[in-house]
Order: sequence, then C-alpha cells, then structure tokens
Amino acid sequence: MKILKRILQGIGVLIGIIIVYCAIITFLPGFEVTQQPLSDGKQSVAQAEADLSSFRKDVSFTVEGTTISAWLFLPEDLSAKVPCIVMGHGFGGTKDMGLERYALLYRDAGYAVLAFDYRHFGQSGGEPRQLIWIPYQLEDWKAAIRYVRGLEEIDPEKIALWGTSFSGGHVIVTAAQDNRLACVVAQCPGVDGHASGEMFVKRVGIGHGLRLLMHGQRDLMRSLFGLSPHKIPIAGKPGTIACLNTPDAYDGYRKTVPDTFINEVCARILIRGGKYRPVKHASKVRCPVLLQICEEDTIIPLSAAQETVKELGKYGEAIYYPIGHFDIYRGGHFEEALNDQLAFLKRHL
Repeated sequence: MKILKRILQGIGVLIGIIIVYCAIITFLPGFEVTQQPLSDGKQSVAQAEADLSSFRKDVSFTVEGTTISAWLFLPEDLSAKVPCIVMGHGFGGTKDMGLERYALLYRDAGYAVLAFDYRHFGQSGGEPRQLIWIPYQLEDWKAAIRYVRGLEEIDPEKIALWGTSFSGGHVIVTAAQDNRLACVVAQCPGVDGHASGEMFVKRVGIGHGLRLLMHGQRDLMRSLFGLSPHKIPIAGKPGTIACLNTPDAYDGYRKTVPDTFINEVCARILIRGGKYRPVKHASKVRCPVLLQICEEDTIIPLSAAQETVKELGKYGEAIYYPIGHFDIYRGGHFEEALNDQLAFLKRHL
C-alpha cells in the first residue's frame, strides 16, 4: 500500500507540474518576440512586375464559408478548352510573392493559371490571421481544383498543380488523393517535416529548438482557451526566434515579398509541422511529378527529396540544381527552372 501511495503521490506531483507549466506558457507575459520587418523600401520583384496585372482577373471561391482570393490568367486563344495550372505559395507565402512571374509565362505558353491565397493569408478571409494549419491548406487546394474544373474555359481533365517549398509537399499529398490530375510541378519541395526539423535542431542546437517549441505550445494552448494567438516571425536572421532563420532565409524572403507582406505566423505550426510528411503519400501518386531539387538547400534535406523520388517510382522525374533554397526564385536559376517546368508541362499537359 505504501508503494502504491507513493506512486499516486508522484503522479499527482507530475500532473501539478504539468498544470503549472501550461499555465505559465499560456497566461504569463514575457514571451514577446522581436518583430523582423522584411521591407527595406526598395521595390521587390513582385512589385516591379505589378504593372502586368492587366492580364489577370480577380476571382474568388469559398471553403466552408470562407472566401478564397485568387487570380485567374487566361490565354488569348480560347477557341477550345485549355489546360490549367493551379498555383499556391510556400510557407506563409501569398500570391503576390512572385507567382505572377510564373503565371504570365505559362499564360504565354497557352495555359490558364489560377494562383490563390490560403485562408488566413493575403486577400483571403479567415481568422485568426496568419494561421498555417495544414489540413486547412490541403482543403484549399482541393477547393481550387474544383473551382477551375467548373470553369467553361478549362479542360477538367488537364489540370496541373504547381507548388514550391512548403506547398511542394501539398501538391504531392493532393495528387495522391486525386487521380484525375494530369501532372505536378514540385519546386524545392518540403516533403518531410520530421527530417527538416532534425536538420534545423542540428543547426541551431537543442536549447534554441526547445525555446521555439515553447512558443508553439503557448500559441496552441491559447487557442484552446479562445485567447489571442501568439505569433512569431516567419523568416528571421540567424539566432533569432523565427520559423525559418537559416543564413539565407531572411534575405530570401526580403527579396521576394511585397511591402504589404506580414512577416509573422501563429506559432502553433511549430507543433504540427514536424508531423507533416508528404513523402509518405508519394507512392500513391498516379501522375507525372517534376521534382526540382536544390542540392545546397539549408531548409529541406537532400535525402528527403531523394526518398520522395524513390517513392514516386516511374511517376517521378527529378532535376537537381547546385543552388540554395531561395536561389531558384531569382536570375538565371529562375529562368533555368522555369524552362524545365515548361518542357515538362509540354509533355504531360
């Protein structure tokens, strides 16, 4: 009986410690994070090409009662139904972060394009703002596909998906669940949150990793109590509290985002992100997939991308580039990657 009593006392102490810990991270102040604005007053690539917006049409559709904002690009020749590419941006990204550059070139090649903002981001609805919740974003992809399949100008059997970074994983998961898709482009794709998390902790150390975990726990606990979200920067300088703080992350985002970009995100994604493993869905994909892999990527392990190629089997086509994660969005690397995409789409769409 004494042993049982001690065990119960120990359990009670442990439960008490957990309750106190949860109360501290949920309600106490002191978790404020330094904001890291990305705008430097200079015109970004996205803004520099904003004058080309006359080629697009503002459209919207709904997901569970929430409005999704999108841009629709249609080619000049609509004498017959045309193929369509559905595009969504990466981690915390919005459609005005350079997606128009790709869309206009696809339009010139004869494709329709739909570029959309996820719920909680950009011009789309949804509260709280800046919430990355993976199931929601996957539902947004499905809704975008349904929307374009219902347009009279679009061939519903010739739909391609285009994703980059975080959304490069989304398009693989979506393709695994939709056998009608014609093909998929996954650019520097985030295919294994667990592997990326391990890579991150090795770089920043366990101490910094635990600090980030506490921020994620605080936001998640506050959401359970209906309190305001706890947010941290999406991209930050090395050593700072941010979801992405590799040496190239801050400048990589800064050179791409418009002045209106909000560099923060609900921290709960830090809890969920490590469990997201699109690589586990790859074997179920039944359409051609172009994987554009950056060999010097500091965010996505090369081994995870290679494992995805293996899981895709005959449906996978990999092209390797000796560059970092953010290099593929700029200059000659952008042009090379885009040309490879156009060649792939010409074969399969």
